[in-house]
Amino acid sequence: MAAPAAANHLLLTACIEELAALRFTPAGLPAIDLRLDHESTQDEAGQTRQVKAALKAVAFGAMAERLSRQSLGSQWRFQGFLANPRNGKHPVLHITDFQQD
Repeated sequence: MAAPAAANHLLLTACIEELAALRFTPAGLPAIDLRLDHESTQDEAGQTRQVKAALKAVAFGAMAERLSRQSLGSQWRFQGFLANPRNGKHPVLHITDFQQD
């Protein structure tokens, strides 16, 4: 019996806090780095708590081109997966889709 596929899917509502200039990978693929800020109220262990999180993110291809045209401070619902960069310790959100929240 085959092992089930591991899940790595993140859905996050956040605003674009920092947006780098559109760049191109060595293979010529458009890429963009950004930082997302999230604030919400969550229930945990029967208690309500205020949550804040800042997360580095990256997008490639058509997604990077779409993101490069968005405004700082605009809020979106981002979908993607987490991965550690080659030289980093902290996970980065690889954005696979985003839409107006």
